[in-house]
Amino acid sequence: MDTPTFETREEVMFFDTDCGGVVHNIAYLRMIETNRTRLAGQLGMKLREMSQTQLFPVVVRTEIDYRKPAKLGDEILIHGRLESVERARFWCAFELRRAADGVLLITCRQSLALVQMPEGRPRRLPDDWQVKYAHLTPSKQPA
Repeated sequence: MDTPTFETREEVMFFDTDCGGVVHNIAYLRMIETNRTRLAGQLGMKLREMSQTQLFPVVVRTEIDYRKPAKLGDEILIHGRLESVERARFWCAFELRRAADGVLLITCRQSLALVQMPEGRPRRLPDDWQVKYAHLTPSKQPA
């Protein structure tokens, strides 16, 4: 069974850093956001379609561990994957590594729910996800 994944690359720009050339913690979240948006496209949530249906994946929780700092000019590989699927929410996991040496910089997990706008109503995940991603449902994952 396939687990959706997506990899993006970001170069650390001056606006991502403080005066010492170290990446701001919020800049990592921007990089994760870009990767998560591309991953959502693989899951059937393409930007144009979302703008038409007004059904959006919304972050409801972020867990992040800052392990090592990236610096100005570093190229960062962001690897995102669908981690688990529940009835009304799903989790994505991310690793950010420095491309030059593979050092793990950041680990992150985000929980998302589908929200119908403009009402702001939560929606269940698509029915086919329970079949397509059965290996990622809590009952199928090892304890």
